[in-house]
Amino acid sequence: MSTIKLFNSAGDSTEEISFADEKLELEKGSQAVKDTVVAWRNARRVGTACTKSKGEVAGSNKKPWRQKGTGRARAGYRQSPVWRGGAVAFGPKPRDFSQKINKKVAKLAFSRALSEKINDGQISVIDRFDLADAKTKTLKTMLAKMGFERSVLIVVDEYDEKLTLASRNLQKVEVATAVEVSVYSLLLYRNIVASKAGFDALTERMSTTEVKV
Repeated sequence: MSTIKLFNSAGDSTEEISFADEKLELEKGSQAVKDTVVAWRNARRVGTACTKSKGEVAGSNKKPWRQKGTGRARAGYRQSPVWRGGAVAFGPKPRDFSQKINKKVAKLAFSRALSEKINDGQISVIDRFDLADAKTKTLKTMLAKMGFERSVLIVVDEYDEKLTLASRNLQKVEVATAVEVSVYSLLLYRNIVASKAGFDALTERMSTTEVKV
């Protein structure tokens, strides 16, 4: 039985709640996590790198000098890749790096990544985020009180303007709704602090077919 720390809205630790081990996916899915993260990162590659082939470099097809008798190496055209200002051999061209991940693999990857976080005790639940103001200092003080100062993913069930504004200047702290959380973000942040409603929405995604990659 895995345990999850529970905090009240003031940031004080109150109790530990149990999470049934049979709901965790720890036996399989490591390859699905790897494939999903690779696809996530590739999808964000711009893919605009572009070099010119010899057919695209400006210049005539005239030989720079005669074939024999000069003592220099043979040269056929000035667009040659071996010349400065010439073409690039096998250079990059604009392309789409995105990869397809089917829904079953994405669901398995999310379940495995979230299960590992729960099993390792890296998820904490707070009743709700009730900030007095949208100041960075207020949120920083609350997280420090809970024992989290950096590398924290804050998960809520719906957008909270105060919380979002307060987190903008904190290093390695991100606020996301439960439906926005990806497998990559689960692995990127060491600790996850979720509101009770946000945690329920996260665990519900472990049993649904529609999963955000």
